[in-house]
Amino acid sequence: MAKVEIYTWQSCPFCLRAKALLETKGIDYLEHPIDGDHSARHAMTKRADGRSTLPQIFIDGKGIGGCEELHALDRNNQLNKLLGLTN
Repeated sequence: MAKVEIYTWQSCPFCLRAKALLETKGIDYLEHPIDGDHSARHAMTKRADGRSTLPQIFIDGKGIGGCEELHALDRNNQLNKLLGLTN
């Protein structure tokens, strides 16, 4: 199974929506809550090739973007393959 990391803010509706999708697929993920932590946000932005919006999601170390990108991958039947799921 793929390693999934997600940078979040606690009250971000997009973060909650992205986590909910991962949870419905039974995917464990490492959450990096960065509420108010400017240095953590800077590190996330650097890791995400300049993207600073939340959430930022990484699958096996590769940045895939945020909530909308995650859901687009799911709609296009590409997410399961990235996550190492069979169907």
